Amino acid sequence: MGTVIDSHFLALTAIVTVCYQFTFFIITALFKFDKVTDFAGSTNFIILGVLTLVVKGTWHARQVILTSFVVIWGLRLGIFLLMRILQWGEDHRFDEMRGNIGKLSVFWTFQAVWVWTVSLPVTVVNASDRNPPIQPQEIVGWIIWVVGLIIESTADQQKLSFKNSPSNRGKWCTVGIWKFSRHPNYFGEIFLWWGVFLASTPVLKGAEWLVIFGPIFLTFLLLFVSGIPLLEDSADKKFGTMVEYQIYKKTTSPLIPLPLLVYGNLPSWLKTAIFFEFPFYSKNFPQGDRSNWYREGSQKAARD
Repeated sequence: MGTVIDSHFLALTAIVTVCYQFTFFIITALFKFDKVTDFAGSTNFIILGVLTLVVKGTWHARQVILTSFVVIWGLRLGIFLLMRILQWGEDHRFDEMRGNIGKLSVFWTFQAVWVWTVSLPVTVVNASDRNPPIQPQEIVGWIIWVVGLIIESTADQQKLSFKNSPSNRGKWCTVGIWKFSRHPNYFGEIFLWWGVFLASTPVLKGAEWLVIFGPIFLTFLLLFVSGIPLLEDSADKKFGTMVEYQIYKKTTSPLIPLPLLVYGNLPSWLKTAIFFEFPFYSKNFPQGDRSNWYREGSQKAARD
């Protein structure tokens, strides 16, 4: 991607990622122990960031800043997810995988691809010999990263506190940022990685711009594959028959935090086109007469 050393770095990060994820795959397959799955993913980002920075050894300001961003994000998310799964018990995503080596291998392969691909902007920046002056888009990218991290970490903590309260059992989270988005943690994660990409752009040349596939892949993954679709499906099965939940879903943005008064009164086509309210997010949603709860939803949005 531009220079020989870039290719070497890409190969190095690919080999390290495959070996790291394969190690945890073996642990999971042999011991049916999946509590370290998310921790393995998050810490892999840290390893790639630090490794490429140290191996290159140029220590430019943008390299140090972006690597620090990855380390901070990875440590925060990795420790949070590890402590959460240790507290809650088994990871139910693996209920159908623990005894199926094929499905388990697909998951770990996909996680390796996720780590390597999303890390591309930082990998290329750390491998680059170019060091132009700090550009305005980098500062904007840093700000986006900070905002995204604050949203993601705040949303994670708010939901954890909500679920740890016995009085909230059998309820969906609507506290704090969750009142304005059904998945604010995913919004924060997508936002911060687009910030990383934007901050990497001053050093990109030619084919190196393909690193944009990193944030695109992450966005695609969370919007269409293993993020929002799975959680929406699970929530609809649990709460879909409840009128309050139907109103909540009608008035609350799936991703981008918005006031209920704004989102609840938007036309359906605009919700889909701009705010990612895709029909398959509601495939298990009640399909009967919705006129009453549409009206109640609009009234609730106006009150809030």
